[in-house]
Amino acid sequence: MSPRRVPVDADAVGRREVPLRITVDGEPLDGVAGQTIAGVLLAAGRLAWRRGPSGAPRGVFCGIGVCFDCLVSVGDERDVRACRRRARDGDVITTQCRVDDGSNSRSAEGE
Repeated sequence: MSPRRVPVDADAVGRREVPLRITVDGEPLDGVAGQTIAGVLLAAGRLAWRRGPSGAPRGVFCGIGVCFDCLVSVGDERDVRACRRRARDGDVITTQCRVDDGSNSRSAEGE
């Protein structure tokens, strides 16, 4: 994926870049209002931000919210598709791991 940016003076719509900052696993990342979380991560050079059950790195695969490879936690909300959610200034993002270590399973009594 390579981003193509329209120069401000050539933008017929009159858009202006509004900066934002999110935190991903404690690391501050800068973005532009309107970018998805995945867009901010990719622009920062992060191609993968979680690992699948096999240990393989996962990031954006489909880019349209169908595959669920780009899941992150935003604040207390888990399983947010980074390719579908627009970044908001101040978002605190935590990457997720799909390796089952037993901490994600519900007890039999709770079901």
